[in-house]
Amino acid sequence: MVKTPIYMDYQATTPLDPRVLEAMLPYFTAHFGNAASRSHVFGWQAEEASEKAREQVASLIGGSGREIIWTSGATESINLAIKGIANFYADRGKHIVTCKTEHPATLDTCKRLERSGWEVTYLDVDRTGRLDPEAVREAITDKTVLVSIMAANNEIGTIHPINEIGEIVKEKGAFFHVDAVQAAGKIPFDVNACKADLVSLSAHKMYGPKGVGALWIRRRPRVRLTPIIDGGGHERGMRSGTINVPGVVGFGAAAEIAQKELPEEAERILRLRKRLHEKIVSRLEDVYLNGHPEHRIPGNLNLSFAYVEGEGLMMALKEVALSSGSACTSASLEPSHVLRACGVSEDLAHSSIRFGLGRFTTEEEVDYVADRVVEAVTRLREMSPLYEMVKEGIDLKSIAWTAH
Repeated sequence: MVKTPIYMDYQATTPLDPRVLEAMLPYFTAHFGNAASRSHVFGWQAEEASEKAREQVASLIGGSGREIIWTSGATESINLAIKGIANFYADRGKHIVTCKTEHPATLDTCKRLERSGWEVTYLDVDRTGRLDPEAVREAITDKTVLVSIMAANNEIGTIHPINEIGEIVKEKGAFFHVDAVQAAGKIPFDVNACKADLVSLSAHKMYGPKGVGALWIRRRPRVRLTPIIDGGGHERGMRSGTINVPGVVGFGAAAEIAQKELPEEAERILRLRKRLHEKIVSRLEDVYLNGHPEHRIPGNLNLSFAYVEGEGLMMALKEVALSSGSACTSASLEPSHVLRACGVSEDLAHSSIRFGLGRFTTEEEVDYVADRVVEAVTRLREMSPLYEMVKEGIDLKSIAWTAH
């Protein structure tokens, strides 16, 4: 018997690995010192733990611990990277290149800069959500200071050709920021292979604690930033504020585990994802994959179920934690900006569901969820007049609908 509720929303957050919790616990109690207190053993212990964690996180992405700046999470890291570069190097030009499918942390930060006189180019993607490196080349001008592109998309799992993009950005002389939140710890990612200058990371996407992030900043050649938080000059003056020592210790432990277990874990999760996909599409028609079929992170499966509302399907699957492809607000129900950028129709965008698989997902859970999805979609379609019309051979596109 499968225990419910079942968690399948690993792109939103991951459960804390028990090994990570074990590493963190002493720093809540016995080793409670402030890492900035340099005059006694409590502070020394905290600083030592923080420095070890920097090395662990940096090692996961091929960098140096001296290049890690602790933040409160990926959103702050992205803000610091984009605004920090923009403010420090504004005299070089005021142009940024990014992509239409980026996380809101990037898009909203760029919109903020637009209101301050910056020009931002938002690049299109293909139907699988992938960015063409040549589009990046064409977008960069002599005024371009920064290119900011995510390694892997949080909604559809598509992986961009980040190494090729990095080559072009460096060839053109701009800075390159990579949002690696969904990639680090899940697929091989190396700061030198992609020639990144700045990389944003988050602990809670790799089985670490929430509220802790990091910004990797290249030291050679040196990248300079204007801080967005001022105070005691912590983190080499780039991010003031007392370090969350238990949090960064947890981040370090999570990164070390991810680095050691990545190949086997990615293979197992990919196998489960393929099993879930096959069990659904083999029993249901009119199911469409969103995102790239091959270039995607192992644990992401985003499907659109024609003639079914995504929100309705989620309500029918209350015992499974999933994510809808529609962004719900109190005032409106708009389809995902990512799916819209991929050219997915509004109807199919509203019918999309993201299944997020991860470290603690089991085969039994996959089979249970597949069965429940098939049951729920079949039942909801039986209630849909549109689906009945399609089954009767009526072409919905040929109908002239009238508004009353």
